[in-house]
Amino acid sequence: MTANEILRLDLVAEGLLGGLPAAFLAGSDRDLLTPLRFLAPGEVPSGRPPAGHLRRELAAALAVSNRGYGHPGADELARKLADPATRVVVTGQQPGLLGGPLYAFAKMAAAARWAAEIEARGEPAVAIYWVATEDHDWAEVSAAVVPTPEGPRSFDLGADPQPLAPVGMRSFGPGVEDVLRAIAAAVPGDLYGEWIAAVGAWYRPDARFGEAFSRLMIQLLGARSPLLLDAMHPALKTAQRPWLRRLVERRVEIEEALAGREAEVTARGYELRVQPQRNVSPLFLLAHGERRRIEWRGADAWALRGREDAGGRVEGSVADLLRIIDDNPGVVSPGVLARSALQDAVLGSSLFLVGPGELAYMAQASAVYPVLEVDGPWIALRPQTLVLEGRQAEKLEGLGITLADLLGDRKKLDHALAVQGGTDFVAPVRRRIEAALDELRAPTLAADPSLERPLEKTREQILRALDLFGEKAESAAARRDDVRTRRLDQLREACLPLGRLQERVIAAAHFQGKYGSRFAESYWEQMSLDPRFLQVISP
Repeated sequence: MTANEILRLDLVAEGLLGGLPAAFLAGSDRDLLTPLRFLAPGEVPSGRPPAGHLRRELAAALAVSNRGYGHPGADELARKLADPATRVVVTGQQPGLLGGPLYAFAKMAAAARWAAEIEARGEPAVAIYWVATEDHDWAEVSAAVVPTPEGPRSFDLGADPQPLAPVGMRSFGPGVEDVLRAIAAAVPGDLYGEWIAAVGAWYRPDARFGEAFSRLMIQLLGARSPLLLDAMHPALKTAQRPWLRRLVERRVEIEEALAGREAEVTARGYELRVQPQRNVSPLFLLAHGERRRIEWRGADAWALRGREDAGGRVEGSVADLLRIIDDNPGVVSPGVLARSALQDAVLGSSLFLVGPGELAYMAQASAVYPVLEVDGPWIALRPQTLVLEGRQAEKLEGLGITLADLLGDRKKLDHALAVQGGTDFVAPVRRRIEAALDELRAPTLAADPSLERPLEKTREQILRALDLFGEKAESAAARRDDVRTRRLDQLREACLPLGRLQERVIAAAHFQGKYGSRFAESYWEQMSLDPRFLQVISP
């Protein structure tokens, strides 16, 4: 096998992409995204770029904030964003500790690559990275996993000190210094230690999640970085105001549109990514330091979920809620089924780059666009990536297995190694026994047809027992070669730390500490935009 064959992994064929994302890639059921349009591999956005609301004003504000983050190209990118002829490529993620899992960086690099691809075809383009600071899921942002000589370890900021508070309003507190010290102690090497010390300049006890994340990500990708847009930026909230109002004023139509789309999705055999909630607004309100869901009460009233106790109840009329939006839109934020529509209304997005989970729920969220009168962008699946060093690829070749083998079921991997090593001694015997059992069928039925069922049961029990024994024998044979087993386990842990795909586990900042500037450069040079295959990046 060639190196390309060893490292080539078809995500759909290997069962790592299923449901709606797999269907869309195959050309099926794309109408479930209407009015969004799925961008197939090899295509680029076409048609006129949608208009963005107050985009010029937002561009000026982003120039200032991104200069503050240290973005060397902030002014030039903001100038492009202000031009209505510019195509906007948007993606985003929560501002996780130390950059969050690797896929947060991969999305950022992919958006920038997409913008460069569009510009190479003769159209101006700019990438925007939406930093989801309005979210309040502490578990999503408060921990970082880093490989150590003893295996992957999770370092976290401890229990949630402010449940329901948006992460954009939180500072790290002294726990972040403990995390950085622990990582520096756990991972050997002076260069790695110097990098963690540099990260400490952004991840300070008094720093906030969104700011530290933005500074780190721009440090990683440099001048190629997208413009980073904090979801709580005042200029953005001002631009969102008309659509926040429509989410209230057209609440009945929105619920009907969502219910209709949900029925279409389930009728075609797909699971709903977001479970239906009737009489529930796609909006949250920040009150008493907590971000809570707005629920409708009858035709003209609302209340906050979870504030039913007499002393803390927050409620009002629809007119009251509209006044809140007019006076202080910063305290009102969209939920998952409305966020993308508001994003695209303000930015005039040409291309929305999403992960598999996001693409699955966009079948529901897309129903909101026509009700809010927002032009739907093209939507593309982001590339999925794996950082694998050249020497690790050589070890795979030496073991005689493919990346698909390595990432697959461990029992199947042991079987493949047993066949390859000539230690699959159970299978030939099983085939002979199966043939002998099949020979019993004709004389048995001739003697007594009622013995058919006992014969089948006996056959199944014997063959199942042989299968179980074969699995144990293969596992034992695979472990017999200590060097081979150790290499295999090391490779498997590098690709599947804690049993999950690397990019969903290991903190993005770790790779810069290990590889330096080669990390980001390798993404820019090696990443393909085709989402059907796992993109192997070798720094």
